[in-house]
Amino acid sequence: MPEPGKKPVSAFSKKPRSVEVAAGSPAVFEVETERAGVKVRWQRGGSDIGASSKYGLATEGTRHTLTVREVGPADQGSYAVIAGSSKVKFDLKVTEAEKAEPVLAPAPAPAEATGTPGETLAPAAELGESAPSPEGSSSAARNDPTPGAPDDPIGLFVMRPQDGEVTVGGSITFSARVAGASLLKPPVVKWFKGKWVDLSSKVGQHLQLHDSYDRASKVYLFELHITDAQPAFTGGYRCEVSTKDKFDCSNFNLTVHEAVGTGDLDLLSSFRRTSLAGGGRRISDSHEDAGILDFSSLLKKSSSFRTPRDSKLEAPAEEDVWEILRQAPPSEYERIAFQYGVTDLRGMLKRLKGMRRDEKKSTAFQKKLEPAYQVSKGHKIRLTVELADPDAEVKWLKNGQEIQMSGSRYIFESIGAKRTLTISQCSLADDAAYQCVVGGEKCSTELFVKEPPVLITRPLEDQLVMVGQRVEFECEVSEEGAQVKWLKDGVELTREETFKYRFKKDGRRHRLIINEATLEDMGHYALRTSGGQALAELIVQEKKLEVYQSIADLTVGAKDQAVFKCEVSDENVRGVWLKNGKELVPDSRIKVSHIGRVHKLTIDDVTPADEADYSFVPEGFACNLSAKLHFMEVKIDFVPRQEPPKIHLDCPGRIPDTIVVVAGNKLRLDVPISGDPAPTVIWQKAITQGNKSPARPAPDAPEDAGDSDEWVFDKKLLCETEGRVRVETTKDRSIFTVEGAEKEDEGVYTVTVKNPVGEDRVNLTVKVIDVPNAGEDSCTVQWEPPAYDGGQPVLGYILERKKKKSYRWMRLNFDLIQELSHEARRMIEGVVYEMRVYAVNAIGMSRPSPASQPFMPIGPPSEPTHLAVEDVSDTTVSLKWRPPERVGAGGLDGYSVEYCPEGGSEWVAALRGLTEHTSILVKDLPTGARLLFRVRAHNMAGPGAPVTTTEPVTVQEILQRPRLQLPRHLRQTIQKKVREPVNLLIPFQGKPRPQVTWTKEGQPLAGEEVSVRNSPTDTILFIRAARRAHSGTYQVMVRIENMEDKATLVLQVVDKPSPPQDLRVTEAWGLNVALEWKPPQDDGNTELWGYTVQKADKKTMEWFTVLEHYRRTHCVVPELIIGNGYYFRVFSQNMVGSSDTAATTKEPVFIPRPGITYEPPDYKALDFSEAPSFTQPLVNRSVIAGYTTMLCCAVRGSPKPKISWFKNGLDLGEDARFRMFSKQGVLTLEIRKPCPFDGGIYVCRATNLQGEAQCECRLEVRVPQ
Repeated sequence: MPEPGKKPVSAFSKKPRSVEVAAGSPAVFEVETERAGVKVRWQRGGSDIGASSKYGLATEGTRHTLTVREVGPADQGSYAVIAGSSKVKFDLKVTEAEKAEPVLAPAPAPAEATGTPGETLAPAAELGESAPSPEGSSSAARNDPTPGAPDDPIGLFVMRPQDGEVTVGGSITFSARVAGASLLKPPVVKWFKGKWVDLSSKVGQHLQLHDSYDRASKVYLFELHITDAQPAFTGGYRCEVSTKDKFDCSNFNLTVHEAVGTGDLDLLSSFRRTSLAGGGRRISDSHEDAGILDFSSLLKKSSSFRTPRDSKLEAPAEEDVWEILRQAPPSEYERIAFQYGVTDLRGMLKRLKGMRRDEKKSTAFQKKLEPAYQVSKGHKIRLTVELADPDAEVKWLKNGQEIQMSGSRYIFESIGAKRTLTISQCSLADDAAYQCVVGGEKCSTELFVKEPPVLITRPLEDQLVMVGQRVEFECEVSEEGAQVKWLKDGVELTREETFKYRFKKDGRRHRLIINEATLEDMGHYALRTSGGQALAELIVQEKKLEVYQSIADLTVGAKDQAVFKCEVSDENVRGVWLKNGKELVPDSRIKVSHIGRVHKLTIDDVTPADEADYSFVPEGFACNLSAKLHFMEVKIDFVPRQEPPKIHLDCPGRIPDTIVVVAGNKLRLDVPISGDPAPTVIWQKAITQGNKSPARPAPDAPEDAGDSDEWVFDKKLLCETEGRVRVETTKDRSIFTVEGAEKEDEGVYTVTVKNPVGEDRVNLTVKVIDVPNAGEDSCTVQWEPPAYDGGQPVLGYILERKKKKSYRWMRLNFDLIQELSHEARRMIEGVVYEMRVYAVNAIGMSRPSPASQPFMPIGPPSEPTHLAVEDVSDTTVSLKWRPPERVGAGGLDGYSVEYCPEGGSEWVAALRGLTEHTSILVKDLPTGARLLFRVRAHNMAGPGAPVTTTEPVTVQEILQRPRLQLPRHLRQTIQKKVREPVNLLIPFQGKPRPQVTWTKEGQPLAGEEVSVRNSPTDTILFIRAARRAHSGTYQVMVRIENMEDKATLVLQVVDKPSPPQDLRVTEAWGLNVALEWKPPQDDGNTELWGYTVQKADKKTMEWFTVLEHYRRTHCVVPELIIGNGYYFRVFSQNMVGSSDTAATTKEPVFIPRPGITYEPPDYKALDFSEAPSFTQPLVNRSVIAGYTTMLCCAVRGSPKPKISWFKNGLDLGEDARFRMFSKQGVLTLEIRKPCPFDGGIYVCRATNLQGEAQCECRLEVRVPQ
């Protein structure tokens, strides 16, 4: 299977670039490989390019060159170069030899203008399709890297957003570029203001977020666009980008300046150019602003109207934030911190607190320590002061403790009046406050040790487990002992949940262990560090056991070997073999084996005692596989069994799902196989080729496969053991591998296994997916010339388009269009667009035309899938298919079906119009004809590509021998209760449709109660309400001409039995009565299960059951009461139930009273008094303050003891906050809403005349954090 976590290594050291050349000129593409001798292939449109008069191929060492001679419009398109598993695509664009006069575009503004900030114009290359910025706008993404710029070696950014300035009311765009060559999915980008404000929730009139993807450079572009900027927008911003296993962020600032006062000076009219070349860019769409602003003049002359108040804006000096905070009142701290991007407010206040004290003139120090220092972990830092007295003694303190000379960690230096403390190899322990003390005076500083981010060196891997299995996620980070967080679906897993999750740390490795997985554990698990996070998905599936091969009945002779064999879907399932319901113990003659998914029971030297019912019961599953062993006296020579080959795929119904692989990744198909002798494995790929007729249509003419294509179907044999596509076969499996999957690898693969016993075959569908291409849909735009040409002839037209809900117009042509119509291409299907046109003459561009009516480009659907022939007769063919994979925005109107004779080219419609169904019966076909069928999907854009049957279909009924497929449960006696419905369904095979005949006891079925329903594939015997008369032997026969097949069914209709006969009392003695009766006259057409005997007292006549399921016809009823009279009755019972009535004795039977004198026994009085003892003592408890708590124990004693409760030796009987309860020896002390003061030692004391006992416990009251 593909390995999405690994980036493939490229075989190229220098890749080709897309070029644009004039028609008639040659085009040269160069590429360099990592080593010499590598075979390089050049392709165009998926087909290989060879050396010819048109193409020239050259190789010099590691340098390879492709030359396209005399380039023409037909050569324009996409090309590719392949070396090993690496493939690089590039484009060739052909322009006309005679170009229009070049258009002069305004030069891009510099990164930092000398004029008013925020009044620069973004370069044209940066704006792309976006609309021009209004006056006062700027772009923060300048000096964009070229598409081929290398990736950021530190993080994910190719280009980070830069600081920007804008004037109030202006617009600004911040851009971030992210490398996407190694990403399977688009990265997740979030924009923040300050520390917490997520800007995605603020999108609206003043803020928009945009993203796009450049397929050529494989770079993602993310933009933050701010319009109508306000002073409140000033502050620090942050851009965060994250992928599955990487994380990066970048900070930048935005400054919003007040608008410059201009008095009565009209800037727009003063600095507007009066003319524009025909191809120039239009900056404003308003009716008053007819020209283009000359920003270069505006920047040069803006100083003439600046007010003195705004002179600071020209080159703002770097300000000391801490000095501003010292001078400001505390109420302004938060605003200043937000304005200057300070996010650690707690650290700011702590540092500011030490700076607030008024600094006195120091007499001991000429130069003090800086307020704070910062150093990276593992680096060296020097703390230097300059003294007023060079001979003064100096002490260095760390967190108030004097630093002693110890090795090379701390180095003290004294050079003249300078004193230096050097800390080498800084660690997190050195992050502290340091002081330099001279006499009674000292100066302080704070050292911050910056810890490098903890990076993830080996990410988490996705897990697929069954319920109850153990799950272990493992991740490796760059630092030993690093602090990490485990999260599930974004929620942190804390130590309070350790009863379910276990965390292990082993050096740089971190593990999350789930001992027994449940369905609730499914989700996305993440390990987060200070430098990124790793994400993996856990999928938990319920245990489902599928039986591939059940055990079958066996008939063996004496001294032979009996082998019961079954195969299940899970290799780890164990099971138990049973013989007649009892567990079978293996010995020297009976052997039990378990190899993979196969379970075997082998019995050597079979004897008559081995004849029994054998069952296999898998552990943990409600499943039972059973079969019977029949012993046969006749000696049968043992013939070794040969096992036919079989392909084992874990998929229901032997129809595997489509295997999806991302383009460029590795595809590995691991197919387990079995068979004895070892089978031969053959891999093939289905190939569909279309051979065009010699007369090719024009390039713009629509293609019709039915008119010019002859379809040829073949299969390609895959047998290479090395290379990009290879096959490896072992004894028990076959492995098919594709390195760097390409679109050409998509298709249906057939794997066939053969041996002398038989063969097995499976089709595997492989689909290669890639990042989407832009839609190639087009539309034709027509317009009328302008009513007034401005006194100069119209030179041409400029066409623009935009999405309906967007405000940005995109220019479609850079060369003027001379005609009054144009075909616009590269539009996205399903998106609503609008168009507008400009007229251009020698003076300039006109105002834009009104926008066109909104329209949506729609493309036809793709071809239907899985076209198959369902049935064939002498004049009809039944077809079925599945809907197309891509329907598109135009929906699906229906399908058309056509057929064509083999070798012909004329396709005939099989039905009028379209059908909405995915199956059809084509009628009135000539018998014996060989036809090809094809199906197209249609929508409002027209028909899509057709799908054609792989082989011609012969229209002829296939003669198939009739055969009844009698289900296993109908092979035994069928038992039904009276008045139950009988529905016996028996499938059969045979072509043409066989004739079905039912008989009972050799006679045709008679009567309306028994009916027979026949279909082309099965027959049903139906009885609405069964009666006893319907019991008997039924025979069903299917016949085709002189061929037939029969099956016999035995139906037994059962009912409740009649009551027993002649119930009588045979004897009565003591407390016992003997009863006897005869079996019932009618047993209900089934075996009797026994009798139920009941008795009733003559006084109450309430019946009580004495015996159930009693098999004999006589019994003794014991333990009767002296002096009472009893009636007796007996019910007969079978599988249906008890008889409706019972046989009852006519006269009661009396139990006489014997003459016995009762003498009561003499008992000695017992003393039950005992001392108190606690059967359940008090236990220590820890509770949360504010929640009522109970202390419980249990005591026994006689007489009932007196209970007293104490806390720390004090009696609690008078305290109203405590309530005592005593119920049947269970003692309870209730503490209402305890507080920490209520914690202590609690004692319960029990006292009576026999003694005293007590127990104690400790109560801890915790305050919630």
